[in-house]
Amino acid sequence: MSPSTSSDILQKASSNTEILDTQNPARFDPAEEANLLGESNEQKAQANKLFGSLRYSEAIGEYDKALSSCPNYLEYEIAVLKSNIAACHLKLEDWKAAVDTATAALDALERLEPKNVRQNDEEGHGDGGIVEIIGEGGEVEKELASLKIKDQRRDDVQRIRAKALMRRAKARIEQGGWGNLQGAEEDYKELSQMPNLPIQDRKIVQKALSTLPPQINGAKEKEMGEMMGKLKELGNGILKPFGLSTDNFKMNKDEATGGYSMQFDQGR
Repeated sequence: MSPSTSSDILQKASSNTEILDTQNPARFDPAEEANLLGESNEQKAQANKLFGSLRYSEAIGEYDKALSSCPNYLEYEIAVLKSNIAACHLKLEDWKAAVDTATAALDALERLEPKNVRQNDEEGHGDGGIVEIIGEGGEVEKELASLKIKDQRRDDVQRIRAKALMRRAKARIEQGGWGNLQGAEEDYKELSQMPNLPIQDRKIVQKALSTLPPQINGAKEKEMGEMMGKLKELGNGILKPFGLSTDNFKMNKDEATGGYSMQFDQGR
C-alpha cells in the first residue's frame, strides 16, 4: 500500500469536517442569534394574525419566512412553526401536507429531546419529583432557577408535541386507508399517556381509541381484498394460455396451525 500523500490527508480532513458540520451546524454568536430569532418571532406573529383572520395560505407563507429567519439549530422554535403550518394545512384540508409538517415538528422535538432521554427523566422523577440541591447560598438559588427553566421548557416541549400529534392523527384519519388509520391510532395511544393533556383533547383521544379499531379492520379487509383481486387478475393472465385459471386452485386453511395448503381442481 502506498503512503498517503498530503493531498489525500487534506481531502480526508475536509470530508471529516463536512460530516461534523452536518451533525453540529454552526451557531451564530448570541447577539446575531437574538436578532434572527426576533425577526422570526415578528414574522410568526404576523402569520398568527393571518391564521386568526382565516387567511391560511397567506399564513403558511409567513410561517415559511419565519422558518427561514430562524437559526436551524433552534429545534423548539422550528417545531412550533412546523406545527402551526400543519394547523393551516388542516384548515385547508390538505391532509398529506398536514401529516408531513406535523411529522417535521415531531422530528425537531425528537432531536431536541430524544425518547430515551424522556424515559430517563420520567424514571428519575419516580420519587415524586424530589431533586437534591447541592450548593450553598446564592448557588442554591441558581440551581433552583435552572431547574425551573428546565421544567418550563420540558412542559413547553410536551405541549407542542401533543399539538403536533393531535394534528397529525386528525390528518391521518382524514386521509384514510389501513396504514394511515394505524398511524393515527399510534399517535392517539402516545397522547393517552400524556399526563397534562387538556380535557377536551383527552376526550377526543379516548373516543378515537374506541372507534378506530373497527375502522382499521375494515380498511385492512378492503385493501387485502383489493390486493387479492389484483393478484388473481395477474394469475389468470399467466394461466390463461394453459387453459387454466386461479379458480382451478383452492386454498385450504389448517385451523390447527393457521397455515394454508393449495389444492388443484382440474374440473373448475
